[in-house]
Amino acid sequence: MIDWIAFVIVLVASLVGASVVVSAYALGLRLLTIGGRTPVVAPAEFTDAITVISPEEAARAAKRAQKAARKNPLTDAQKRLAVIGGYSCFGLSGLAVLYGIYLIVPAFHGG
Repeated sequence: MIDWIAFVIVLVASLVGASVVVSAYALGLRLLTIGGRTPVVAPAEFTDAITVISPEEAARAAKRAQKAARKNPLTDAQKRLAVIGGYSCFGLSGLAVLYGIYLIVPAFHGG
């Protein structure tokens, strides 16, 4: 016999948890970009990669990020606050993941 109420509770909790993690991470990236600290990832070679960014494309992306940072109308204090908010969002996302792991792991130990 399937306990459908428990199934629905787990489904809703999973959707809410995933939404919190993804939203916090996305907001963190947005706030870092607003604060002038656009994350630029160096190109990497992967086997069977769908898209590989060349070093020239990475350099152009870094140049565009620097140009956008110069055009930013925010004051230094607002930029600093946005960066702090971005890192706080990353922290919230990490804490949500750790809490999810905490909820899962004791179940295997009879807790």
